[in-house]
Amino acid sequence: MAIEHDYFGIIATEPGGGVYWSDNIDVGEQPVSISLSAPDEHDIPADALDLAAAMILALEGFDLRSREAMLSEVDDRTSEVTEYIVQAVHELGDDLEDLLVDESGDQDVDVIRSMTLLSVAFAPHQHGGDDAFALFEYSLDADQLDGVLMVAYNSDGEVTGVTSED
Repeated sequence: MAIEHDYFGIIATEPGGGVYWSDNIDVGEQPVSISLSAPDEHDIPADALDLAAAMILALEGFDLRSREAMLSEVDDRTSEVTEYIVQAVHELGDDLEDLLVDESGDQDVDVIRSMTLLSVAFAPHQHGGDDAFALFEYSLDADQLDGVLMVAYNSDGEVTGVTSED
């Protein structure tokens, strides 16, 4: 079987019943990997695909909201955002200046502004649930740093958390 959607086209069902779709789109001047997956096509509510498509079409706005969520955590010196920034600054050393797109004098702000949105993963089967509907993955330098920051959104389009991942 397959699911047909105006934005995603035909989403084929894998042999185990799961669905997967992916594409690369440009956000600003950066390519971003977009994926959508669910363990069973029957677990996807009809409006979940519409919501994922709407979020993709508004990706620049969600990118801005993600960065604002990260910035809101830099005052907490124990947050995963702060720990990521401290680790990135330490690992990159003098190379950090080459990665900053703007130097405002506030290193935390400059690092978050300079991070690249690498990917967005949608889990349409999480529509209306407690788990993340969309995960935005960021890195300051994916080639030199192992860790990333992940910003999770629920199906109401609200940020539910910012975590780091190695």
